Amino acid sequence: MICHVFVDGRGAVNPKGLEYYNSLIDELLRYGIQPHVTIYHFDLPQALQDEYNGLLSPRIIDDFTAYADVCFRSFGDRVKHWITVNEPNIEPIGGYDQGYLPPRRCSYPFGLGVTCTHGNSTTEPYAVAHHLLLAHASAVSLYRRKYQGEQGGRIGLTLLAWWYEPATQKPEDVEAAARANDFSLGWFMHPLVYGDYPPVMKRNVGARLPSLTARDSAMVRGSLDFVGINQYGAILVEADLGQLDRDLRDYYGDMATNFVTVPFESTVTRNQQVPRLGLRNHEAPWALSKLLEHLQTHYGNPPVMIHENGAGHEPDPSGGFLYDDEFRAHFLRVYVEAALASVRNGSDLRGYFVWSFMDVFEFLFSYRFRFGLYGVDFAADNRTRYARRSARWYAGFLRGGGGDLTPAAAASVSTRTHGSTYSE
Repeated sequence: MICHVFVDGRGAVNPKGLEYYNSLIDELLRYGIQPHVTIYHFDLPQALQDEYNGLLSPRIIDDFTAYADVCFRSFGDRVKHWITVNEPNIEPIGGYDQGYLPPRRCSYPFGLGVTCTHGNSTTEPYAVAHHLLLAHASAVSLYRRKYQGEQGGRIGLTLLAWWYEPATQKPEDVEAAARANDFSLGWFMHPLVYGDYPPVMKRNVGARLPSLTARDSAMVRGSLDFVGINQYGAILVEADLGQLDRDLRDYYGDMATNFVTVPFESTVTRNQQVPRLGLRNHEAPWALSKLLEHLQTHYGNPPVMIHENGAGHEPDPSGGFLYDDEFRAHFLRVYVEAALASVRNGSDLRGYFVWSFMDVFEFLFSYRFRFGLYGVDFAADNRTRYARRSARWYAGFLRGGGGDLTPAAAASVSTRTHGSTYSE
């Protein structure tokens, strides 16, 4: 979005960019769809990267705030839900530790499938996350001071939140899972709620973790009206405290865990030794339940929006369309049931978005992995769309109130409006 509003990241506003987003917002509202607008999602302007190394510099804070100001001023009369940054706990790792996301910075031996030519995986992820946190808080401060009273919107950020579960009940593995959740979710939630980074991060990372000054802490603490969550499943972990003895450590070394299961793994076709992407341990509604309970007990039960939740599949390499995605319809049913059970247990869950409305370009997988309720024929000139079984199930659920949910979940639906249930 930022590159459409400011072509070079700052300076003159691009009128065509404003026209595009104004038209999009108006069209959504015309059909009764409330826009939830993400201001920044991995789309740093190249000009800012070239000028001062982008997110590595604290200069990004003022430029981000000025950009957010234009968004609030231009769209805030109609936009009532703002997300400052999407997945700020992922971009620092992908872009500055393992190097698989732009700007592909990393240092040996930490690159993931890339040759590291520039960067420092031991320090840069923490600096980038620190600047994203402060940029978020600065934008929230501006919104509350200048716009919120008149516009009446709400503002937060969105975190990718795998649930880390101990692989065994050994005390060290239970501690490893708690540590992983602190490093992942707590990296941002702890300062947003308590004004400082999690104690375990301060211990393990040491001087490589930037400090929040008293002024920073006051600005960051409480700088969210809601937290957005992207949740796709669980990861089993075990302790690996030996990593803390290494002089050279990246983010995962500081976490001191091993992943026993990982969410995305390579598989091979039956007849060809061609790597393909497969999804493991994907359906885990209990992980969503534990995550929401964790937010209740550890972070004061903030209002939550589930901004991404969905099931992916590999396209058939021989071609053809997947119409009968029963696995996805079942996935949605059990996750909706888990979400409603969490609401009954006191979670302040306000909304739910399916990822995704239709097949889209995925940052990690391009078009090799599909999440859509609606399929897209990417080989067709007009990119033909077609409804999958999951689309029909979800539409029926929204229209009918309970669908084939369990009786308890269906009863919960009947007492709540669908105004807070969305598909992205």
